[in-house]
Amino acid sequence: MAMDFYREYILDHYRNPRNFGTLEQPDVHSEDSNPLCGDQLAMDLVVQDGRVAEVRFKGRGCAISQASASMLSEMIEGQPIDEVVKLGKEEVLEVLGIPISPARSKCAFLSLRVLHRGLAMGGFEHPNLDDEDEDE
Repeated sequence: MAMDFYREYILDHYRNPRNFGTLEQPDVHSEDSNPLCGDQLAMDLVVQDGRVAEVRFKGRGCAISQASASMLSEMIEGQPIDEVVKLGKEEVLEVLGIPISPARSKCAFLSLRVLHRGLAMGGFEHPNLDDEDEDE
């Protein structure tokens, strides 16, 4: 029963993504793709007073990658940057609510990778190069 709820929740985020689009003058912009399956994602953030004031993402791909981006955008909007930089794979898996196979993990974590790269490029966090090529 709970698995069905989470599957429906994921499909709802895929069909009706939250914060979908772009921002005209973002403080942070990053994009990346998953070459294994072709998922693509770009993310824009406006940062004000140390918080994520606005977030938008745009992309295409499987339900998992796009729903994860939608859910992540809801998680970070309004949050302090100090907290956003701490977000990791565990939080993404928790919000997805279903087990993710190793083959689908790159799809699930694409938005997180785009977020952290953007924050690093924007000077808000130091890039973590240790797990860049880590099998997810």
